[in-house]
Amino acid sequence: MNVLDPSLPPVRGRIDPHGRLVEADQRLSDLNARGGGAIGQPIAVPEIAALARLAGRLGILVSRAVVAGDGDADLDLWVRADPDHAGVRLEITGWRLRSPWRASTPDNDRDVDFVRSGADWLWESDAALRLTFLSATAGARHGFDAGDMLGRPLTRLFSLAEDHEGAFPMLGGLAMRQHFDDQRATIRATGQPVRLAAAPRTDRMGVFAGFIGAVHVIDMPAATPAAPDEVLPDAFAMRLDAALRSPLGRIIANADSINAQSEGPLRQDYADYAADIANAGRHLMGLVDDLVDLQAIERADFAVTIEPIDLADVSRRAAGLLSVRAGEARVRIDKPPIDETLPASGEFRRALQVLVNLIGNAVRYSPPDGMVWIRTEREGDVAAVIIADQGKGIALEDQARIFEKFERVDPREPGGSGLGLYIARRLARAMGGDITVDSAPGQGARFVFTLPVRG
Repeated sequence: MNVLDPSLPPVRGRIDPHGRLVEADQRLSDLNARGGGAIGQPIAVPEIAALARLAGRLGILVSRAVVAGDGDADLDLWVRADPDHAGVRLEITGWRLRSPWRASTPDNDRDVDFVRSGADWLWESDAALRLTFLSATAGARHGFDAGDMLGRPLTRLFSLAEDHEGAFPMLGGLAMRQHFDDQRATIRATGQPVRLAAAPRTDRMGVFAGFIGAVHVIDMPAATPAAPDEVLPDAFAMRLDAALRSPLGRIIANADSINAQSEGPLRQDYADYAADIANAGRHLMGLVDDLVDLQAIERADFAVTIEPIDLADVSRRAAGLLSVRAGEARVRIDKPPIDETLPASGEFRRALQVLVNLIGNAVRYSPPDGMVWIRTEREGDVAAVIIADQGKGIALEDQARIFEKFERVDPREPGGSGLGLYIARRLARAMGGDITVDSAPGQGARFVFTLPVRG
């Protein structure tokens, strides 16, 4: 192949809404033909196709550098993809030859949305399978400290299971640097069965850099069949969860990918818009979680598992899960010292959920450079965790109302669904404890979560 002159005029083309190359200058047409494509067929240059899809999905001009394979060589190209009603217009400059290199990821694996889209929560790892990211709410929902897990081997969080052939799909994916989608496992903290799926990611030199993965929770069979009058509420909750979680997962994953500029540089205001979209998606996902929890706790047969727990340890774990949020809000969390213990009786996962809610509220309503204090006390046969903040406080007439469904002190303020405190108190009482509040306007709030002392 001849060395191309990067000073030549831009090469133009057009891709229709179905991804087919319908117009192309000679150089683009020749490159596409060498890749096995033709005019009127899907464009055969994966890097240009991916950029065109991104521009079409966002509905904005996307302009960035790509490296396209051309026989035994690679080309450095600068591609502008500008969407309109008829598809995407292409304008390509550069055309510089570079030393051959292996494409970082096949085109069908570049869009990791298929891994993330139906996930219950997400994870990422480096090349040594050390965890580098976990969904913020996963730990609270499944009984582990997400912050503590970061940097640790993935097998510290999951116990992997063999498939029917005695193999481990994840290890096969690691060995071959390829996608896997049916690694059965259990969460070590709770024994909850899950299915893991992931797509490989690479660095800019095409070297394997780890996995971008998803966790699909496997429902455990109920001990007894549901009574007829319970079937409809359960079915509704399951349909609600399934119908909303998948599209919200796609929205969050796509928006995070855009905000991280994982496919190349992007104008900062567009990246900021994507961050806003991701945050709104997480807010809605939290509402879904609350509604599913609400349905569960209001069942007549709802019960918790009573087990020995250390409330001081649970408090430290909850604070750890919220450390990133607190840092972003410039709020410091003063948690119990590492050697402090407070034996109690309750369900670890539910106690953690309660404390994440209470500490999260304290962080949300604290002023910048404020402090949230977490203290533990024992009085007779009652173990207590006190969460105090420096927020604007809660008037006496509002203190009972905030524990009701869909109630908030000021609905105009950004915040949760108005279900968090209602669910937290119901969980506390189900474990034999309670949540109370002591506050006054301008003096912050002091929530007290109590459980029976472990005998």
